[in-house]
Amino acid sequence: PSTISKYEIMDFLVAYRKSGKWSSTVQNQLINSIKFFYEKLLNRPREVYNLPRAKKEFKLPTVFSEDELKRLILSTENLKHRSILCLAYSAGLRISEIVNLKIADIDRDRMVITLRAAKGKKDRQVMLAEKLLGLLTTYYRAEKTKPRRWLFEGIGGKQYSTRSISKIMEAAKQKAGVKKRGSIHALRHSFATHLLES
Repeated sequence: PSTISKYEIMDFLVAYRKSGKWSSTVQNQLINSIKFFYEKLLNRPREVYNLPRAKKEFKLPTVFSEDELKRLILSTENLKHRSILCLAYSAGLRISEIVNLKIADIDRDRMVITLRAAKGKKDRQVMLAEKLLGLLTTYYRAEKTKPRRWLFEGIGGKQYSTRSISKIMEAAKQKAGVKKRGSIHALRHSFATHLLES
């Protein structure tokens, strides 16, 4: 690879661009990887590859209707699982924020949830609905082995996994008969949309 010229790289990029494997993400990763290899690893001078960067496709997010959300939540009989889905929707949380939530992050007095080192390593606070607080309190009291650190703990007090939460959502959709595509993240989009609509 150290003997390849810039023009050969450009030929490769142009040929790859014409193939069906091309997307904005692939293109940007490919160019950045090539630049990293030659400039950082081989200590070559900075090179510009005059190839127009592909624009990222914009797709509208999935938004569940209020009826679909009600069915999703009511189909979940397990209190912990129901609390997770309600938290994702009611507070508009990302899956990573749910698993990283600690008991100490729930502020009952100020009715806020503090998210520490959320996306972009920034702390932020979100509203805590009264009904959600009631559900979380019921969940906590019903747990035989009380969570000590994380709000939702797995076996042996370990942090709950994002995969487990994804499975909860998949099972709820199947049981509720919701055919619309969308992961747990769709609950966050639904929260924002419903908030805007109301």
